[in-house]
Formats: sequence, structure tokens, C-alpha cells
Amino acid sequence: MGYSKHIYEKAESIMSLRRQNAVQQADKKREEIYSKLPRVREIERELAQTGYRAAKAVVKGEDTREQLLKLRDANLRLQGELQVLLVKNGYTTADLDEKYKCSICSDKGYLDGRMCSCMKLLLRDIAFSELNELSPLAPSSFSTFSLDYYSDEPDENGNVPRKRMEKILNFCKDYAKDFTPQSKSIYMEGATGLGKTHLSLAIAGAVIEKGYGVIYCSLPDIVLKIEREHFSGDYNTGTLSHLESCDLLILDDLGTEYPTSFNKSCVYNLINKRLLLQKPTIINTNLTGKEIKSLYTDRLISRMLGEQVYIKFIGKDIRLKKGRTLSADVTHS
Repeated sequence: MGYSKHIYEKAESIMSLRRQNAVQQADKKREEIYSKLPRVREIERELAQTGYRAAKAVVKGEDTREQLLKLRDANLRLQGELQVLLVKNGYTTADLDEKYKCSICSDKGYLDGRMCSCMKLLLRDIAFSELNELSPLAPSSFSTFSLDYYSDEPDENGNVPRKRMEKILNFCKDYAKDFTPQSKSIYMEGATGLGKTHLSLAIAGAVIEKGYGVIYCSLPDIVLKIEREHFSGDYNTGTLSHLESCDLLILDDLGTEYPTSFNKSCVYNLINKRLLLQKPTIINTNLTGKEIKSLYTDRLISRMLGEQVYIKFIGKDIRLKKGRTLSADVTHS
């Protein structure tokens, strides 16, 4: 998968910092050990000398077998002494080595000229992070989602908002807990301020904690980004590839993007591609089914509503209630 030069440079910088930190921490630990156990430094120097002597004997063509056997025995004695000394004082030989985050490539990002898996993961995480920055929304969690703002009184259709929202909350909790890259997609519909964004972000947070790659973005923002990249010929950013391949994609504000043919095609292709790949997508919209049908083709609507779990949010804008509650608290404080 291709990435922009900026993302590669950022990843290289992070890798470099990881290596530096590992070396610095190891140096600090070694100095601590040397100050308490000066003999450890002496043993390390002697071990280095045995290696030098072995190489020298080979180069000079001496009786290498006898020489190497003697050097091997000396090396083993020194290693044994070192291990006993360290363990006796609460250390191990591993305390003398750098502790890299990746044990495969030692935080270099590459091994034998090939990109290490840690570098691939880092590049992906940076790309996801930068895409998520398009929707700078405050973190939300299930624990901060309150049902107190939803009414116990039935609406005109006989539905009780609090009971409906309790079911939706429990569904979202279970969805996040049981999430896999093969989970079903979700279509959330409801008026502004009913908790769609809050619960979507709560799912995102829980899924990220499980180690999956999540992209959360506003559809108007991401469509604009894709459009600019398309018409500028900048195809190396990998934006579409990341959106199509991430473990969970959350698209907020469906129907608020500018209604051009390109944008409509972009939305359809993105949603359709993820459905074909059987990758879960959560779509949020403040528009009613009738309003959505007036904006998109039957083909897209069929794909969205026919193959996703449909969740209808009901009630009145809870943000207004929160605002009134906060205002009352301030007045009485």
C-alpha cells in the first residue's frame, strides 16, 4: 500500500526515537550496574578480548583449533561468572542489553532490506490517525452515556425513548465487546443530538483498545479530501485504500456532503467496496429515510439498508437538555 512522503518521514522519525530511547535506557541501566558491580564491566571487556583474539588467530593462520578451544572455555567461564554475579545482585544478563520495542528489527523498521511488520503497522497507524484528525471530536465512552436525558413518555408512535435507547446502548456495548473485522455494518438514523456520534465514538474507542484499526470521519470532510486528491493527481496518499481496508470505518453525517455526481459516486463506491470486502462500516445520518432517498440512488440505498443493521434513534435533542441542566447547576451553585 502506498503512503505519502510525509507519512514515511514521520514513521522514520518515530523509529529513530524508539532506537534512541532504547539505547539511552540501556546505557543508564548499564551504568547503574557498573557502579554497583565494577567486575561486570571488567568481564564484558574480557569477553570482547576473547572475540578479538579468536579473529586474530584465524587471520594469522595459527593453530586455530587449540586456540579457539581455549578461547571458548575462557568465554564460557566469563559468561558463567557474569550470570552468577548479576543474578546474585538482582539482575539478569538481559539488563545489559537494549530493550527495543520490536525484537525482530531492533526498531530499525527494516530487516535484510525488507520492511518489518512493525513498520507496516506504524505507517498504517499514522495514516489512520491523520485521517481521524479530519473529525476532531472529543473522546466518548459507554460509561458517560446517560439514559437520564431520554423521556419515559411514549412518543406519537407509542415508543418510549428511554427504553429504545437502553436497547440501543446495550446493542452497541455488545457490538464493541464482540467486534471482529467480520462484524456486521450498522446504519444509525435519527435527528440531531440523540447520541449517534457519542455511541459511534464509544464503539471506536473500545475497538481501538482491542488493537484494531479504526477510522472515524465526517463524510463531507473525507469526500472533499478524496475529491482534491483525485483532481490534483495526488494518488500516493493512500486515503481511499485506508478507508476501504481499515478494520472499522465510521462515516458521520451522511447526506450533508455537497451533492455532486462525483461525491455521490465516491460515497457509493466506498460503501460498496467495504460491503464486497465484508468489512464493517458504521454510517450515521440526521436525515430521514425519505430525505436520504431524495439524495441517493436506489442502488446505494439498497446496499446501505439491505445489508446493515438498522438502528433508529428517537427522542428529543438531549444536548438541549444537558445545556439546561448545566445552566441550572451553575445558577444554584
